[in-house]
Formats: sequence, C-alpha cells, structure tokens
Amino acid sequence: MIIQKTLTLSPHPRGFHLITRKVEEAAGKLPDMGIMHILIQHTSAGLTLNENADPSVRQDFETFLNHLVPENHPLYSHIYEGADDMPAHIKSSLFGAELTIPITNHRLNLGTWQGIYLCEFRNHGGSRKIVVTIIS
Repeated sequence: MIIQKTLTLSPHPRGFHLITRKVEEAAGKLPDMGIMHILIQHTSAGLTLNENADPSVRQDFETFLNHLVPENHPLYSHIYEGADDMPAHIKSSLFGAELTIPITNHRLNLGTWQGIYLCEFRNHGGSRKIVVTIIS
C-alpha cells in the first residue's frame, strides 16, 4: 500500500529546524514495516538527518555553510532574487531535497539522536511544502 500526504510548514527563519514530530503527525499511523520518503518541493531549502539533542549543532551547520557558500560571491551570476538566493540553491543541492527512512514496528527507525531537519537557507523563505510518501 502507498499513502501520500503533503505537509505545509509555516515560514521558518534561516537556519536548521527540527521537524520530526511535524512529519510524524502529518504521516499519521505508520504501518508495521515500510519506508517513508520525504521530499521538500523547493530549491532554496533542504532536508537532513542529524543530531537532535544539542542545539549547537544547528548553529555550527549555519556557521560552516555560510563560510563554505558565502553571500555576494563575485562568481555568482544569479543575483536578481537577493544575496541569499544563489547560496541557498547551492546549499540545497549540497544537503538534498529528500530523505528515505525505514519504518519498523509502526515507528520511524531513526537512531537514538537523529532528527529530521528543515534546512531553511533563505532569510525569508516563506512556507514550505513537504510530500510524505509511505510505502508498506
């Protein structure tokens, strides 16, 4: 069986935001066993799995990425949508737009310290849509 739902997230500020519970709530009752595929339908935001306990991880992600992919780089030609737009596209490609997570015993089979993150790479990205597909 395949179930598909769309989750609309309210606007988040630039940064990394744990959304595990929101995804689980949107998915509803999970099957005994299966796969959950999550796709964010945007090119300036991403998804990742990472540590869900220490908030400094989120800040370190932001600090490192801004160093790696700075705004106003002289090589950018796509500059019409603001200084944060082209870096957001690059960061989105680096992190990716999708996750696949196993489902075991009606739960996402995540590691002890893993959580699902919305990676918002724009200063004002707006609402974000995520398609959640469950295959059992």
